[in-house]
Amino acid sequence: MAQLRQEVDPGAAGLDPGALARMDRHFAGLVDEGRLPGFLVSVARAGRVAHLTTHGLRDIAAGRPVEPDTLWRVYSMTKPVTAVAALLLVEEGRLSLDDPVADHLPAFADPRVYVGGSGADVRTRPATGPILVRHLMTHTSGLTFGFYHTHPVDALYREAGLESSVPPGADLAETIEVYAGLPLQFEPGTQWNYSVASNVLGRVIEVVSGQPLDVFCAERIFGPLGMTDAGFHVTDEQAPRLSEMYGEKEGGGIERIPGLPLRGGRPRFLSGSGGMVASAHDYHRFMELLRRRGELDGVRLLAPGTVDLMTRNHLPGGADLRAFGSRPAHDEPGNEGVGFGLSVSVVIDPSRTQAPSGLGAYGWSGVATTTFWVDPGRDLTVQFMTQVRPRSSHTVFRDLKRFVHEAVSD
Repeated sequence: MAQLRQEVDPGAAGLDPGALARMDRHFAGLVDEGRLPGFLVSVARAGRVAHLTTHGLRDIAAGRPVEPDTLWRVYSMTKPVTAVAALLLVEEGRLSLDDPVADHLPAFADPRVYVGGSGADVRTRPATGPILVRHLMTHTSGLTFGFYHTHPVDALYREAGLESSVPPGADLAETIEVYAGLPLQFEPGTQWNYSVASNVLGRVIEVVSGQPLDVFCAERIFGPLGMTDAGFHVTDEQAPRLSEMYGEKEGGGIERIPGLPLRGGRPRFLSGSGGMVASAHDYHRFMELLRRRGELDGVRLLAPGTVDLMTRNHLPGGADLRAFGSRPAHDEPGNEGVGFGLSVSVVIDPSRTQAPSGLGAYGWSGVATTTFWVDPGRDLTVQFMTQVRPRSSHTVFRDLKRFVHEAVSD
């Protein structure tokens, strides 16, 4: 077990201690108000951790505090890890971004696109082109989520038992077959729609590599990078360090969400979209791999150009998520000025972002209010960990970016 530690004083790293102290007080106030159970925040400059704060509890009922070695369900922060796994296979020539997904998953050989209607009366037509691997990595495949409630195809996902993206009791291979049997919302490559695509990518990795997703990631990413606690489940030994999960109550405050998976052995469903658990040390190592363009402590996983490809905007014509993601679920101010790379968001116009951001900064967030970003221009890596599923939008991420922006003094 490795543990994240502060390595340098904030001032020596060009960070304003006063702004960082204000940040800590702000989030501590959310804990005191009962809106967060506890949190961890780290800010690193040039690879050295200059600010590390833990506050509050990882388990309210047991009174267990958040500590540097606490384990977190990072949910959609799994997606960039899955992308790196796929890019390892791309560099080896075993996979191409322009491969039709059907070359590896035959169930996707004849995709159909939604035309009209709903339920049993839905009308579809054959897609004019295949779903490509790059469409999975950029969320432009036409796939969707069942929980959006904004489109008739979303309803078809729910009818197929995909409210939580996986049919009860199914494994990854079985789940992918269900996805493939449903119509696409749009022609592949023509819109951005956040979706189950990273689960499909995870299955592609399994088929191409001949290994289960968790084994491939452990052998090719977690082990080489020293991500000693990262994985797709927690062992009995790790379990006491895993934070409990909480959700916002309708009347305010938070309450524990019981019965979530991860404990109790390897899960049947290995989610490339959101199945990973990690410590702050683990995710810091992953962020640093990206910041250093594919190499960390003498271990090179990817070529610099591959990381550059991953972390640049791939939306056509330099569009942002709000313009290219025309679905109601994505037409929100937070998507303005932000493009999308290979499973990471990318700031393309800081003058239009909702929170202060550096040009080219990239990262992603998870549904339990976890987030990370790398800012190459400021040589920053930042992560925030807690375990609260919000009922609606919140300001945690915007506030975090504002405080970190205020702290950068050079």
